[in-house]
Amino acid sequence: MSKRKVCVIITTRGNYAKMKSVIQAIRASDDLELQLVLGGMVILEKYGRILNQLQDNDLVVDRHIHFVIEGENPVTMAKSSGVAVSEFATAFDDLKPDVVIVVADRFECLPIAMAASYMNIPVAHVEGGEVSGSIDESIRHSITKLAHLHFPASMEAGKRIERMGEDPDTIFAVGGTSMDVIRILDLDDLQPVRQYQRDYGVGPLIDLLPGQYLIVIQHPVTTEYDENLAHVRETISALETLGMNTAWILPNMDAGSDGINKGIRMWREQSRPEHVHFFKSIPIELFAPLLKNAACIVGNSSSGIREAAYLGTPTVNIGSRQHGRERGRNVIDVGYDAREIADAVRRHLAHGRYESDHLYGDGFAAEKIVKVLSAIDFRIQKTITY
Repeated sequence: MSKRKVCVIITTRGNYAKMKSVIQAIRASDDLELQLVLGGMVILEKYGRILNQLQDNDLVVDRHIHFVIEGENPVTMAKSSGVAVSEFATAFDDLKPDVVIVVADRFECLPIAMAASYMNIPVAHVEGGEVSGSIDESIRHSITKLAHLHFPASMEAGKRIERMGEDPDTIFAVGGTSMDVIRILDLDDLQPVRQYQRDYGVGPLIDLLPGQYLIVIQHPVTTEYDENLAHVRETISALETLGMNTAWILPNMDAGSDGINKGIRMWREQSRPEHVHFFKSIPIELFAPLLKNAACIVGNSSSGIREAAYLGTPTVNIGSRQHGRERGRNVIDVGYDAREIADAVRRHLAHGRYESDHLYGDGFAAEKIVKVLSAIDFRIQKTITY
């Protein structure tokens, strides 16, 4: 029998972190053949291109797809989605995959799922069934209704997918795939991270001593497009008050990132903070030990909800982007207010680290995904179950 061709699409640094273990498991499988497609942020220098990292891992890339229209506003995000439908349809027509894996809820994931499902190619959706803020909420559930196979990261997410009318026989709560990567890393070794800081990013070099620095990741909230600049200024004010060494990872390409980047740029140019180093991106192999040893992660990244829970790292979650998502005891939710943010960080500093929480998996998701992909009999025609 010929191998089943599994098309994995990487469009962001987060996608790669989530799909690395799955890619490795597919390559090791006797029943599956990997097709790897890169697009979006990961092939653009502006966002911290990871193509070289993939090549270093001896991965063959089957397609590079450019679909991002510059501007980072609602119009360009909508137009980029339109371009993505066209470009991914062409790629699927050439590659002829047997199944396409779509990850989570980014704006470009919906056109990918649309192109595949319109072409009668089964869609396997990773991390569906969750609840959050921003346009991500609508995108995630739209993909669920297009998908033929579901790999939610938690039991509650799996139950939610079933309540949306999906066949229980197509739902497999495997856990979060990024925990697979984290589980096998040396999380106590910060020396490679220190070297990465010397080679990449901008700003003064900071001391990365365990428990004595912050991580900040603040992405735009597309449904609060006009407020993103004001929101990031509150975060900056809190950091000025705290005065702690900080590793700040710049935002993704969603509408509103121009406002966040503007606020950061103005702060850097006008105040020249001596305690903050900025990165376009950090590979998961370095981000995990950075997160494990941080005093706290601040912002609105799902890393503060998922990976930080697994590692026991305190999180100050700002605003509405992660609204409704399951969270562990390590998370304090605050508004867009400098005083609230600083006070929450101080509370975490007084408490210290938390016990590891496997709410989003135990680090063995990829092998479960590959087992299902190898054996399942896909049904293209979907029928709602109620």
